[in-house]
Amino acid sequence: SDPAFAAVADGWRERGLAREWTDSFAVVDRNGGDPGASPGPMRWAAPGGLRSLVEDLLQGVDVTSDREVEQVDVDGDGLAVDGEPASAVVLAMPQPQAIDLLPTPLADRLGLEAGLEWFPTLTVWAAWRERWWPAMDGAFVLGSDVVDRLADDGRRRGDGAPVLVAHSRHDFAARFLDDPEAGVRPVLAEVAALLGAPPGRVPEPVFAKVRRWSLAAPCVTQDRPFALDDQLPVGVCGDAWGPRSRVEQAWLSGNALGEALAGRLR
Repeated sequence: SDPAFAAVADGWRERGLAREWTDSFAVVDRNGGDPGASPGPMRWAAPGGLRSLVEDLLQGVDVTSDREVEQVDVDGDGLAVDGEPASAVVLAMPQPQAIDLLPTPLADRLGLEAGLEWFPTLTVWAAWRERWWPAMDGAFVLGSDVVDRLADDGRRRGDGAPVLVAHSRHDFAARFLDDPEAGVRPVLAEVAALLGAPPGRVPEPVFAKVRRWSLAAPCVTQDRPFALDDQLPVGVCGDAWGPRSRVEQAWLSGNALGEALAGRLR
Protein backbone atom coordinates (compact mmCIF):
# COMPACT_ATOMS: atom_id res chain seq x y z
CA SER A 1 0.00 0.00 0.00
CA ASP A 2 2.98 2.35 0.40
CA PRO A 3 4.29 3.76 -2.92
CA ALA A 4 7.96 3.40 -1.93
CA PHE A 5 7.58 -0.25 -0.99
CA ALA A 6 5.35 -0.91 -4.01
CA ALA A 7 8.23 0.24 -6.23
CA VAL A 8 10.58 -2.18 -4.48
CA ALA A 9 8.07 -5.03 -4.85
CA ASP A 10 7.63 -4.25 -8.55
CA GLY A 11 11.38 -4.57 -8.99
CA TRP A 12 11.31 -7.95 -7.27
CA ARG A 13 8.47 -9.06 -9.54
CA GLU A 14 10.32 -7.98 -12.68
CA ARG A 15 13.35 -10.02 -11.62
CA GLY A 16 11.31 -13.07 -10.64
CA LEU A 17 11.99 -12.74 -6.92
CA ALA A 18 8.35 -12.11 -5.97
CA ARG A 19 5.04 -12.94 -7.57
CA GLU A 20 1.38 -12.20 -7.04
CA TRP A 21 -0.18 -15.22 -5.36
CA THR A 22 -3.86 -14.89 -4.46
CA ASP A 23 -6.47 -12.39 -3.35
CA SER A 24 -8.76 -14.96 -1.72
CA PHE A 25 -8.31 -17.47 1.11
CA ALA A 26 -10.76 -20.23 1.91
CA VAL A 27 -12.40 -20.34 5.34
CA VAL A 28 -12.41 -23.73 7.10
CA ASP A 29 -14.60 -24.32 10.17
CA ARG A 30 -13.49 -27.08 12.56
CA ASN A 31 -17.07 -27.31 13.83
CA GLY A 32 -18.49 -28.18 10.43
CA GLY A 33 -19.82 -24.81 9.36
CA ASP A 34 -20.26 -24.09 5.68
CA PRO A 35 -16.86 -23.39 4.10
CA GLY A 36 -16.54 -20.02 2.53
CA ALA A 37 -13.98 -17.62 1.15
CA SER A 38 -12.34 -14.50 2.50
CA PRO A 39 -11.49 -12.08 -0.31
CA GLY A 40 -8.89 -9.43 0.42
CA PRO A 41 -5.90 -7.62 -1.02
CA MET A 42 -3.51 -9.42 -3.33
CA ARG A 43 -1.09 -11.55 -1.36
CA TRP A 44 2.42 -11.93 -2.67
CA ALA A 45 4.92 -14.75 -2.45
CA ALA A 46 8.69 -15.04 -2.68
CA PRO A 47 9.46 -18.34 -4.48
CA GLY A 48 12.99 -18.35 -3.06
CA GLY A 49 11.90 -17.35 0.44
CA LEU A 50 12.10 -14.00 2.22
CA ARG A 51 15.86 -14.34 2.56
CA SER A 52 16.18 -13.94 -1.22
CA LEU A 53 14.56 -10.51 -0.95
CA VAL A 54 16.96 -9.41 1.77
CA GLU A 55 19.91 -10.64 -0.28
CA ASP A 56 18.64 -8.62 -3.24
CA LEU A 57 18.46 -5.45 -1.13
CA LEU A 58 22.06 -6.03 -0.01
CA GLN A 59 23.60 -6.28 -3.47
CA GLY A 60 26.70 -4.09 -3.61
CA VAL A 61 27.03 -4.00 0.18
CA ASP A 62 29.89 -5.78 1.95
CA VAL A 63 28.14 -8.06 4.44
CA THR A 64 29.52 -10.55 6.94
CA SER A 65 26.89 -13.13 7.85
CA ASP A 66 26.69 -16.23 10.05
CA ARG A 67 28.27 -14.37 12.95
CA GLU A 68 26.68 -14.55 16.37
CA VAL A 69 26.54 -11.25 18.25
CA GLU A 70 26.51 -11.42 22.03
CA GLN A 71 26.67 -7.83 23.26
CA VAL A 72 26.46 -4.19 22.23
CA ASP A 73 28.31 -1.84 24.57
CA VAL A 74 28.84 1.88 24.95
CA ASP A 75 32.56 2.49 24.50
CA GLY A 76 33.31 6.03 25.68
CA ASP A 77 31.47 8.28 23.23
CA GLY A 78 30.93 5.45 20.75
CA LEU A 79 29.66 1.93 20.35
CA ALA A 80 31.26 -1.50 20.37
CA VAL A 81 29.88 -4.84 19.18
CA ASP A 82 31.51 -7.74 21.02
CA GLY A 83 34.43 -5.45 21.81
CA GLU A 84 34.92 -4.14 18.26
CA PRO A 85 34.25 -0.42 17.55
CA ALA A 86 31.12 0.27 15.48
CA SER A 87 30.16 3.50 13.72
CA ALA A 88 26.46 2.65 14.11
CA VAL A 89 24.35 -0.27 15.28
CA VAL A 90 20.97 -1.35 13.95
CA LEU A 91 19.07 -4.10 15.73
CA ALA A 92 16.49 -5.38 13.22
CA MET A 93 14.77 -7.80 15.59
CA PRO A 94 11.99 -8.04 18.19
CA GLN A 95 12.44 -5.78 21.18
CA PRO A 96 13.05 -8.63 23.69
CA GLN A 97 16.05 -9.76 21.65
CA ALA A 98 17.35 -6.21 21.32
CA ILE A 99 17.09 -5.68 25.08
CA ASP A 100 19.19 -8.80 25.65
CA LEU A 101 22.02 -7.28 23.57
CA LEU A 102 21.96 -3.69 24.83
CA PRO A 103 23.10 -2.07 28.09
CA THR A 104 20.07 -1.42 30.28
CA PRO A 105 20.39 2.42 30.28
CA LEU A 106 20.53 2.44 26.47
CA ALA A 107 17.56 0.08 26.13
CA ASP A 108 15.62 2.31 28.55
CA ARG A 109 16.40 5.42 26.51
CA LEU A 110 15.17 3.69 23.37
CA GLY A 111 11.86 2.86 25.08
CA LEU A 112 11.94 -0.84 24.23
CA GLU A 113 10.04 -1.98 27.30
CA ALA A 114 6.75 -1.14 25.55
CA GLY A 115 7.18 -4.10 23.18
CA LEU A 116 8.20 -6.97 25.44
CA GLU A 117 5.20 -9.26 24.92
CA TRP A 118 5.02 -11.32 21.73
CA PHE A 119 2.90 -14.25 20.55
CA PRO A 120 4.61 -17.57 19.69
CA THR A 121 3.78 -19.78 16.70
CA LEU A 122 4.79 -23.20 15.42
CA THR A 123 5.06 -23.43 11.65
CA VAL A 124 4.79 -26.99 10.35
CA TRP A 125 5.35 -27.86 6.72
CA ALA A 126 4.96 -31.30 5.19
CA ALA A 127 5.26 -32.81 1.71
CA TRP A 128 3.39 -35.72 0.16
CA ARG A 129 3.83 -37.58 -3.11
CA GLU A 130 0.57 -36.08 -4.37
CA ARG A 131 -2.18 -33.77 -3.15
CA TRP A 132 -4.92 -35.31 -1.06
CA TRP A 133 -6.58 -32.02 -0.06
CA PRO A 134 -9.09 -29.88 -1.98
CA ALA A 135 -7.84 -27.14 -4.27
CA MET A 136 -7.06 -23.92 -2.39
CA ASP A 137 -4.32 -21.34 -2.08
CA GLY A 138 -4.69 -20.94 1.65
CA ALA A 139 -7.29 -21.00 4.38
CA PHE A 140 -8.21 -19.18 7.55
CA VAL A 141 -9.30 -21.62 10.26
CA LEU A 142 -12.22 -21.23 12.63
CA GLY A 143 -12.98 -23.28 15.72
CA SER A 144 -9.61 -25.01 16.04
CA ASP A 145 -7.50 -25.08 19.19
CA VAL A 146 -4.44 -26.09 17.17
CA VAL A 147 -4.22 -24.49 13.71
CA ASP A 148 -4.74 -20.84 12.85
CA ARG A 149 -4.21 -20.86 9.07
CA LEU A 150 -3.05 -23.03 6.19
CA ALA A 151 -1.31 -22.52 2.88
CA ASP A 152 -0.67 -24.68 -0.17
CA ASP A 153 3.02 -23.97 -0.53
CA GLY A 154 3.31 -25.37 -4.04
CA ARG A 155 0.69 -22.93 -5.26
CA ARG A 156 2.32 -20.12 -3.28
CA ARG A 157 5.73 -20.76 -4.82
CA GLY A 158 4.26 -21.53 -8.22
CA ASP A 159 6.00 -24.88 -8.68
CA GLY A 160 2.97 -27.03 -7.83
CA ALA A 161 4.78 -29.12 -5.22
CA PRO A 162 2.36 -31.05 -2.92
CA VAL A 163 3.40 -29.22 0.25
CA LEU A 164 1.16 -27.83 2.99
CA VAL A 165 2.17 -25.24 5.57
CA ALA A 166 0.26 -24.87 8.84
CA HIS A 167 0.68 -22.03 11.31
CA SER A 168 -0.44 -22.94 14.82
CA ARG A 169 -2.47 -20.96 17.25
CA HIS A 170 -0.41 -18.98 19.74
CA ASP A 171 -1.68 -20.77 22.85
CA PHE A 172 -0.98 -24.16 21.27
CA ALA A 173 2.57 -23.11 20.38
CA ALA A 174 3.22 -21.93 23.94
CA ARG A 175 2.89 -25.55 25.12
CA PHE A 176 5.62 -26.79 22.77
CA LEU A 177 8.31 -24.11 22.88
CA ASP A 178 10.74 -26.43 24.69
CA ASP A 179 10.02 -29.35 22.34
CA PRO A 180 8.59 -28.12 19.03
CA GLU A 181 9.02 -31.54 17.39
CA ALA A 182 6.36 -32.87 19.75
CA GLY A 183 3.88 -30.47 18.18
CA VAL A 184 4.22 -31.84 14.64
CA ARG A 185 1.89 -34.85 14.96
CA PRO A 186 -0.95 -32.94 16.63
CA VAL A 187 -0.75 -30.25 13.94
CA LEU A 188 -0.79 -32.77 11.07
CA ALA A 189 -3.71 -34.64 12.63
CA GLU A 190 -5.62 -31.37 12.93
CA VAL A 191 -4.81 -30.44 9.33
CA ALA A 192 -6.25 -33.76 8.14
CA ALA A 193 -9.45 -33.18 10.11
CA LEU A 194 -9.78 -29.59 8.91
CA LEU A 195 -9.43 -30.57 5.26
CA GLY A 196 -12.02 -33.33 5.45
CA ALA A 197 -9.80 -36.39 5.29
CA PRO A 198 -11.42 -39.60 6.63
CA PRO A 199 -9.68 -40.87 9.80
CA GLY A 200 -6.65 -42.94 8.95
CA ARG A 201 -6.83 -42.18 5.23
CA VAL A 202 -4.16 -39.50 4.95
CA PRO A 203 -0.89 -40.97 3.66
CA GLU A 204 2.29 -40.49 5.63
CA PRO A 205 4.15 -37.38 4.45
CA VAL A 206 7.47 -37.73 2.69
CA PHE A 207 8.80 -35.34 5.30
CA ALA A 208 7.46 -33.03 7.98
CA LYS A 209 9.40 -30.22 9.63
CA VAL A 210 8.71 -27.56 12.21
CA ARG A 211 10.03 -24.09 12.98
CA ARG A 212 9.48 -22.55 16.40
CA TRP A 213 8.83 -18.82 16.39
CA SER A 214 8.97 -17.78 20.04
CA LEU A 215 8.55 -14.14 18.97
CA ALA A 216 6.26 -14.53 15.96
CA ALA A 217 4.01 -11.48 16.29
CA PRO A 218 3.93 -8.47 18.61
CA CYS A 219 1.06 -8.28 21.08
CA VAL A 220 1.15 -4.50 20.66
CA THR A 221 2.66 -2.59 17.73
CA GLN A 222 4.49 0.70 18.20
CA ASP A 223 3.18 4.13 17.21
CA ARG A 224 6.55 5.25 15.81
CA PRO A 225 8.43 3.89 12.78
CA PHE A 226 11.63 2.96 14.66
CA ALA A 227 13.66 3.70 17.79
CA LEU A 228 16.81 5.81 17.51
CA ASP A 229 18.86 7.01 20.46
CA ASP A 230 19.32 10.77 20.80
CA GLN A 231 22.92 10.45 21.95
CA LEU A 232 24.39 7.48 20.08
CA PRO A 233 23.84 6.11 16.54
CA VAL A 234 22.02 2.96 17.64
CA GLY A 235 18.49 2.05 16.65
CA VAL A 236 15.91 -0.72 16.55
CA CYS A 237 13.52 -1.46 13.69
CA GLY A 238 11.25 -4.20 12.38
CA ASP A 239 7.68 -5.18 11.59
CA ALA A 240 6.47 -4.22 15.09
CA TRP A 241 7.22 -0.54 14.42
CA GLY A 242 4.09 0.80 12.79
CA PRO A 243 0.35 0.24 12.62
CA ARG A 244 0.37 -3.34 11.32
CA SER A 245 2.93 -6.13 11.58
CA ARG A 246 3.79 -7.32 8.05
CA VAL A 247 6.64 -7.47 5.54
CA GLU A 248 5.89 -4.01 4.17
CA GLN A 249 6.07 -2.53 7.66
CA ALA A 250 9.44 -4.19 8.29
CA TRP A 251 10.84 -2.61 5.12
CA LEU A 252 9.35 0.81 5.89
CA SER A 253 10.76 0.73 9.42
CA GLY A 254 14.26 -0.29 8.33
CA ASN A 255 14.32 2.14 5.44
CA ALA A 256 13.25 5.05 7.66
CA LEU A 257 15.84 4.17 10.29
CA GLY A 258 18.52 3.86 7.60
CA GLU A 259 17.71 7.31 6.24
CA ALA A 260 17.79 8.82 9.73
CA LEU A 261 21.17 7.22 10.49
CA ALA A 262 22.62 8.22 7.11
CA GLY A 263 21.62 11.81 7.76
CA ARG A 264 23.28 11.76 11.16
CA LEU A 265 26.50 10.08 10.00
CA ARG A 266 27.15 12.28 6.95
